[in-house]
Amino acid sequence: MNYIETSVKNIKDVGESRAKQLAKLGILTLEDLIYFFPRAYEKRGDVHLLRNSPLDSPCSTILTVGTSVKNSRIRNNLTISKFRAFDESGAVEIVFFNSPFVKDVFSVGASFRFYGKLIYSKKQLQMISPKYEPFVESKPLPDFVPIYHLTEGLSSKIMDKLILSVIDEAVSRISDPLPEHIRVAAELPSLSYAITNAHFPKDEEALSKSLSRLAFDEMLLFGLAISIQSRHKKKGDGIPFSPCSLKPLTDILPYELTGDQKKAINDIYRDTVIKDKNGKVSPMARILVGDVGSGKTICAVAAMYIAVKSGYQSALMVPTEILARQHYDDIKKLFDKLGITVDLLLGSTSQKEKKRIYSSLITGETNVIIGTHALISDKVEFSNLGLVITDEQHRFGVAQRSRLKKKSEIAHMLVMSATPIPRTLALTMYGDLDISRIVEMPRGRMRVDTFAVDESYRDRLNDFIKKQVALGGQCYIVCPSIEAKEDDDSEVYYMPESVSNPFANDKMPLKNAVEYAENLKQKLPGVRIDYLHGKMKPAEKDDIMSKFSSGEIDVLVSTTVIEVGINVPNASLMVVENAERFGLSQLHQLRGRVGRGQRKSYCVLVSDLKTEKAQARLNIMKTTYDGYEIADKDLALRGPGDFFSANSDVNFRQSGGFEFKFAKLCDDKDLFTKAFEYAKAISASDPELMLDEHLGLRKKLGDLIIQNSDNIS
Repeated sequence: MNYIETSVKNIKDVGESRAKQLAKLGILTLEDLIYFFPRAYEKRGDVHLLRNSPLDSPCSTILTVGTSVKNSRIRNNLTISKFRAFDESGAVEIVFFNSPFVKDVFSVGASFRFYGKLIYSKKQLQMISPKYEPFVESKPLPDFVPIYHLTEGLSSKIMDKLILSVIDEAVSRISDPLPEHIRVAAELPSLSYAITNAHFPKDEEALSKSLSRLAFDEMLLFGLAISIQSRHKKKGDGIPFSPCSLKPLTDILPYELTGDQKKAINDIYRDTVIKDKNGKVSPMARILVGDVGSGKTICAVAAMYIAVKSGYQSALMVPTEILARQHYDDIKKLFDKLGITVDLLLGSTSQKEKKRIYSSLITGETNVIIGTHALISDKVEFSNLGLVITDEQHRFGVAQRSRLKKKSEIAHMLVMSATPIPRTLALTMYGDLDISRIVEMPRGRMRVDTFAVDESYRDRLNDFIKKQVALGGQCYIVCPSIEAKEDDDSEVYYMPESVSNPFANDKMPLKNAVEYAENLKQKLPGVRIDYLHGKMKPAEKDDIMSKFSSGEIDVLVSTTVIEVGINVPNASLMVVENAERFGLSQLHQLRGRVGRGQRKSYCVLVSDLKTEKAQARLNIMKTTYDGYEIADKDLALRGPGDFFSANSDVNFRQSGGFEFKFAKLCDDKDLFTKAFEYAKAISASDPELMLDEHLGLRKKLGDLIIQNSDNIS
């Protein structure tokens, strides 16, 4: 067995107990251990004198212990340990809770590097429970300290010690899967260098290079997976829909289709009706990408119409019950005029109604079914399913979409997304899908005037909310969090400027939906105010949204759960608190919730952050209204990595089990582009990765892609 494939039990001091702790983190072998990378880093090498240190933000300072540690016991057996330490600029009181052992750690005259927050309490400077390391002038301490995900019984010091004990030999035994000519051309360090400096970076440049290399590997593998999947798509096994005229449908529409809508419908028609030279039709796999309100739904309706006229059923799955009901109401009005039967299936649908719908689907009486996750129930069977549609497709996981698709393996698939994505990212994310983009907005959609203000405008903003309500309008207020936390920024970690999210250290106090709503009720008596957030039960959320839609609520304070919401034409004002916390594309999505009716509408972005980047982002929102232009500018400002992150507007984890760790830290657009260019070149020249120089990549991808390519859909 290869050295790195051996059990962690072979490490000195790792017995059964420690091995079980590591196993909880997924660490079974030495390879698992060295690939268990830090989740972040603390930059402790940036040392300040006390008088120059920032308050309420983590910082490093080198101090000498000036007094003995005094332990005191107070209520509930809580122990407090205190002592004073100093440097040439001043003194500070160091405080630890429930750590009486520090009495034996800090002796008078000893020097330590402390890392923590400085605060003023009772008119004196304090540092509460800082991290610390003995400081000796002749033995420099590392500038960066890795922070790992841990489990009970495993501390950072133990993890450091374990990795340090094996990393040198382990990296010397690892075979680099990246072809050398690509590594050199992309100016990337070796894999051994990257792994070592990802764990124990010698300086900022080394950390930056290492994370860039690891991000490149992730993006290259993802690009290969997508490219290979595209080549593995079945050809000629789809359902040939019958040629038909769409005039009966377009004649009953109360508006004229835009050019982009017509083009998208033509794409769908060509995919499903037009046969290839062998007289066959491949299963459609198309994504329809367009701004909120751009008219994607009518394109899906046209696809359903073609399917029904060809003798096949259609299924539309959406993420929320209230959105499903809206689609049902709108689509049923059209299809009732055309003799097409539509049903609605939700989790909350009564058992009696569910049984009727199940039977109607099996007999073929129901032509179109609209619903939520209830559609993927084993009880749902179709007579002749020919078309599967998912709306807000990034909200669904692979398993959910594939389970619906498996109701008919040869059914055509159409997915819709309201997230405007730069074309380069769209081709990457949906490399296995054909793309139709709707840029042109329907006639009659009014521009939503957008303003950026700070806290000094609070009273005027509240008056404006009151005015909109008095005029008969309604208001959304979006907050970045649900409830107040004791210390929202208790841990702020560092990433080097070249690879980090440039907004990671924006630490404005967060507005939270629950507290905000309660406070606003006091300030705006007579205004009907309620709140909504993702942790509420589905029935509660639906009830609140229904009341807002029907006008029973004037002001809805919400988290971004309303980003995927219903159409409320009466809503005329969108207020986004802590606007610096949101991506531009997400702000644009939120802005699209208003301006959908006849009322003049407004969007107000509230932020006290005055950094140059934050102001530049808000200025883009004030002057730019095209979603794709905004997405491109967002990409330029934040880098492609942000589109991989947990807080991203786009969820890449939906694809084949890939989980990005380093790509979400990468702001290098050129590196991103290079990785996918190389991926396409490799897959074109060696589709099965059988050449010697590609065997390492093949092993990394494994059976997930090469032998089971259906995992990506």
